[in-house]
Amino acid sequence: MPLRRMGRPGLVGLAARTAVVAGTATAVSGGMRAHQQARAQSEYEQQQYEAQQQQAQMEAAAQQAVAQQQAAAPAAPAAPAAPAGGEDVTSQIQRLATLHQQGVLTDDEFAAAKQKLLGI
Repeated sequence: MPLRRMGRPGLVGLAARTAVVAGTATAVSGGMRAHQQARAQSEYEQQQYEAQQQQAQMEAAAQQAVAQQQAAAPAAPAAPAAPAGGEDVTSQIQRLATLHQQGVLTDDEFAAAKQKLLGI
């Protein structure tokens, strides 16, 4: 009958136990790492989704504000009509001043014509 050793395991038993413990630790740490990465990715995607929703709300609010502002703003006043003949007021006044300097128009005629052009 062989003698059985009692107490501590032999060299092979110790190596086997160490391998099992190391393998288990590696498997557990790898699983935890994968779980943490998956959770971090999920949180990142959730933050991106919330940021997109917030951006869409801000753009919608900005468009609504612009629409309200345009609706509330009074219509732009119409541009003054161009004088007959296609000349602007400044050139007509200059022409009157030239006639006044040449003596064709008197002071009173020049003042009256200028007031008529300016609409006073």
